[in-house]
Amino acid sequence: MSQAELTQTESDALKGVVAELSAEKLYDKCIELANNLWWTWQPDVFNLFRDLDPIRWRQLDHNPIALLKEFTPERLELRAAEMVLYSRINHAYRRLKEYLSTKDTWSATHAGVLGSRPVAYFSAEFGIHESLPIYSGGLGVLSGDHVKSASGLGVPLVAIGLFYDQGYFKQHLDVDGYQHEEYMDTKVENLPMKPAISPDGTPITISIDTRSGTLKAKLWKMNVGRVKLFLLDCDVDGNKPEDRELTSRLYGGDERTRIRQELVLGVGGMRALKALGITPGVYHLNEGHSAFASLEGMRERIQEDGLPYEDAMRDVARQTIFTTHTPVPAGHDRFDAGLIEEHLGPLRDAMGISHDQLMGLGRVEPQNENETFCMTVVGLKLSRRANAVSQLHGHVSRRMWAHLWPWRVEEEIPIGHITNGVHVPSWVAWQMLQLYDRHFPSGWYSRMGEADFWQNIHSVDPGELWETHATLKNLLLQFVRRRVSRQCRRRGESDEAVERARTLLDPNILTIGFARRFATYKRADLLLDDPDRLDEIVNSTTRPVQFIFSGKAHPKDEPGKAKIREIFNLRNDERFRHRIVFVEDYDINVGRHLIQGVDVWLNNPRRPLEASGTSGQKVVLNGGLNCSILDGWWAEAHDGNNGFAIGNGRTHSSVERQDERDGEQLYRVLENEVVPLFYDRDVDGLPREWIKRMMNSIGTLAWRFSAHRMVMDYTRLAYVPAAGGLSCDMSQF
Repeated sequence: MSQAELTQTESDALKGVVAELSAEKLYDKCIELANNLWWTWQPDVFNLFRDLDPIRWRQLDHNPIALLKEFTPERLELRAAEMVLYSRINHAYRRLKEYLSTKDTWSATHAGVLGSRPVAYFSAEFGIHESLPIYSGGLGVLSGDHVKSASGLGVPLVAIGLFYDQGYFKQHLDVDGYQHEEYMDTKVENLPMKPAISPDGTPITISIDTRSGTLKAKLWKMNVGRVKLFLLDCDVDGNKPEDRELTSRLYGGDERTRIRQELVLGVGGMRALKALGITPGVYHLNEGHSAFASLEGMRERIQEDGLPYEDAMRDVARQTIFTTHTPVPAGHDRFDAGLIEEHLGPLRDAMGISHDQLMGLGRVEPQNENETFCMTVVGLKLSRRANAVSQLHGHVSRRMWAHLWPWRVEEEIPIGHITNGVHVPSWVAWQMLQLYDRHFPSGWYSRMGEADFWQNIHSVDPGELWETHATLKNLLLQFVRRRVSRQCRRRGESDEAVERARTLLDPNILTIGFARRFATYKRADLLLDDPDRLDEIVNSTTRPVQFIFSGKAHPKDEPGKAKIREIFNLRNDERFRHRIVFVEDYDINVGRHLIQGVDVWLNNPRRPLEASGTSGQKVVLNGGLNCSILDGWWAEAHDGNNGFAIGNGRTHSSVERQDERDGEQLYRVLENEVVPLFYDRDVDGLPREWIKRMMNSIGTLAWRFSAHRMVMDYTRLAYVPAAGGLSCDMSQF
């Protein structure tokens, strides 16, 4: 071989090595992006993963790790070259690095005291994204949004939850509309989590002694932007077979399963933090599921610091924030004395207290031996700051728990409220985000909890806003047709039924969405009380209306399942077949499409049983209007010009009479307000007054009900005071 040929060979080999290194580096950047859930609220990164393989992206539930496993570095590089993705990948990677390294955050100015002693945020579920199925509904999505906004604001916070390897169930309806539940095994290797490591470099496993044996759990770590999310998992060697399954399913099993899950979450979560070397300055217990954490905190103070029981109680309560989420009695977990002694007996021994003292912490009347142990009661007793999740829910909660403070009048019961909000970047459609970017001042994205920025919506051309909404509505209808036709085929229905599903719904017709958990108090069937009147509304020759329903009922909730069947089977009625549709398997993905594309979001719970509700807040961001009972967040949000109210906020002593009255008011508001306003068009075909109401909705509500505002409220009014970071507080004097 000549020297020239040798040189050329070496040159080709060098190019091959460089290309291989380049491919590996590109692949590694994509993997790093996929392993931080920051991408879930970055539309450009989401679109980047989708463009690698749109079909598989959809089939894999938008899971980038599972998608990347189907690529070699070389194939990824070829696809990147084909789709011109190099600069997009590098830009996304650089943005992630900048996001994680920046110190100039809202929290750095307003919550410095938390820097060395962060907030520990406990929740039984976290709804971050559909590819991570460790949530069931509103509570989990609220927790996920809380964590995301804490990341965006730079609030030092670590989150503690449970890893459910079968998650919540997949919903399938049979031909008769009966709900069937299917549980899927989640592949850990396809999730962005790694074993949590202690400061000495070993994987963390925690143990909890009970009267019936020792429970063990390993710890996983996920990155949600700047926030670390730690998940406890009982599928470990050393546990009994039934205990290895303990954290398999969310909200599954009997009371014994529930108390053991909550023992792992609360006590196990506290021990996990200790094993991680994290000393929180604040403990935020999101709902009663994690209330055992306070008992473990007291044990630590008693055993390790030598504090007397009463001092340990005061010390823990001073640092604890407790959030209650439900005014429905069934939503508050209660356990009998036998279950408490079996699971908390060793902890009680370590604290040096009697069984009666322990039971008293969870009772409204400590000496009442017939009263069970309530997780909400212990959460309220062992916290100095407690809150409901809307103003109305605050009133309801103070009345509900007034017996805990019999010496106080109801107005002085120490339960405040911080109204829930939603994480704007997670729920605003990319098309709406583009519109906001064009018309809002630079920097609005990092200050979305401030009112002034959102007033720029009034400078947007009405036609542009309407066209953007029309685009989103078309995308929603395409999604619904795909899902429903696929569901028809799975059930073995006729080709005619499948084809009919592919042409469902009309983009020119007023489209109303209703999607949530099918609990009976949410009254999904309120519209169905007068089928003839409903027929006149949906099949009007000049102003028709169409409805999209979705939602799951708890596996043990037969009345909720019956409501699903009733709505689903409207497809067998020729009057409603083309106007009312039910979409199976409600999850974050289905919810995202619905809240981004509907004209109106319908919410008609039995007041005052909706603590807050957040789905309607997501609709606001995308130009949809709310039509709701004056309950939860809507009771403090509606001003007469930013949506529609059902009724006047009054309740009847008779549930039957209340339902009858609310049903009549719902029909009236649809017939007399919603439908006429939507179809009142000018010469350009624009519903000017409707668009004005859309702008009023965005301008008055988007900032108030954002998770950024919510987390700022928690930080200023709860976290900083609990951590001892106030420079002045004269409110007690």
